[in-house]
Amino acid sequence: MIDLDDTDRALLRALAEDATQSAGALGRRFGLSQPAAWRRIRRLEEAGVIAGRRVVVDREALGFGVTVFLGVKLATKGRVSLEDFERAVTAIPEVQVVQHVLGLFDYRLRVVARDIADFERVLRRRIMTLPGVGQVEANVLLTEERRPGPLG
Repeated sequence: MIDLDDTDRALLRALAEDATQSAGALGRRFGLSQPAAWRRIRRLEEAGVIAGRRVVVDREALGFGVTVFLGVKLATKGRVSLEDFERAVTAIPEVQVVQHVLGLFDYRLRVVARDIADFERVLRRRIMTLPGVGQVEANVLLTEERRPGPLG
């Protein structure tokens, strides 16, 4: 566990908003020199607080207008290993996130599709044919709000 001060938290919030900001720009924004800002960012990376930087892709701009969350309950846990299911489901490009969860379902999937007909094709031809799939429940995403995360 690393101790974070207010400046570290401010840097993290700024990078969470836009990870392309330079250390110089962040330093000017928070009253630090470029080397001081860079050292703080590097320290956060080395401590594992910053685990990577990502590009946010607008799925709708790429033609994927439907997002569906699937709850998947495996029918035969004893005969099909979790690793077999995970390996097969992660090979489906429309499946963006695979989460192994506790509760009514064994897995929660985030699936993107061009439209509902495309989602139905992915569901019938790819997901329902995966090893061990039993019960599936779909929830179509209507709206999504991005929260700033634990740093507020």
